[in-house]
Amino acid sequence: MAGAAQVTRAISQTVEGLHYELVDIERAARGLLRVTIDRRPGLVYNGDAGTFITVDDCERVTRQLQYVLEVEGADYARLEVSSPGLDRPLKTADDFQRFCGHEVALTLKLPFEGRKHWRGLLQPAAEGWSLLVSDQKVEQQLGFTLDEVREARLVPVLDFKGRRTAGSPGETGPAQE
Repeated sequence: MAGAAQVTRAISQTVEGLHYELVDIERAARGLLRVTIDRRPGLVYNGDAGTFITVDDCERVTRQLQYVLEVEGADYARLEVSSPGLDRPLKTADDFQRFCGHEVALTLKLPFEGRKHWRGLLQPAAEGWSLLVSDQKVEQQLGFTLDEVREARLVPVLDFKGRRTAGSPGETGPAQE
């Protein structure tokens, strides 16, 4: 039976080899092995240049991982491959760089000004990152490093009128047909 580090490495290499981004690996109750993947920006997948993970993407990665995990002797009962969802977690510096200009919900490890939970526009800073926070008509910059973050997630943008093209974060264009 393979160790956790060996299984993690095998999953990472497989997902990266298929040109997807590995967002997370989670072991849950009853032997569930959950692998979260995302598309890399700018790549075309099987003729689809969309930005969202599809069922076909999950199926492709699942099939390959089933073979790899069997060869590795991984201990799991069920494999689940899924998209990161609209509230995608940000875990690495590359994630933060990729989603600069997007609204982010941030939880700090230690409170700052009596709060751990912040929400604002993610921006690069001289040392680390910052959130442009608008609270009660007052804008302020909250500077932080990745070491200070317990959790960060994109704030979901829901548009029930259909997908729209974005000129810039927070701005929508005409509906796509």
